[in-house]
Amino acid sequence: MPPIYHLARGPEWARAAERGVYAGTEEDRADGYLHFSTAAQIEESAAKHRAGEADLVLVACEAEPLGDQLKWEPARGGDLFPHLYGELPMAAVVWVKPLALGADGRHQFPPLE
Repeated sequence: MPPIYHLARGPEWARAAERGVYAGTEEDRADGYLHFSTAAQIEESAAKHRAGEADLVLVACEAEPLGDQLKWEPARGGDLFPHLYGELPMAAVVWVKPLALGADGRHQFPPLE
């Protein structure tokens, strides 16, 4: 299964990395789950929910280790999005990369699977 992706704020992610688990953004905690996207969905998610926001990191994760806590649920346009009902263990993280902002205020993404 290809990776799933989460947009985290840099300082929150740094604190979580020290703890060994990530509890999500304020928005995630309010919704009761961590929002993830597929490679095909993540750029639109960033444009819709984090436009112009600096100091974001893109977190790529393996879905399998998340087990039953990961649910694929309909969201934007009826597409299925991965939602994690629980904290993200660092063991599931494949890589983390900073997202620079382009002149148009959109985030610049690396090539994704």
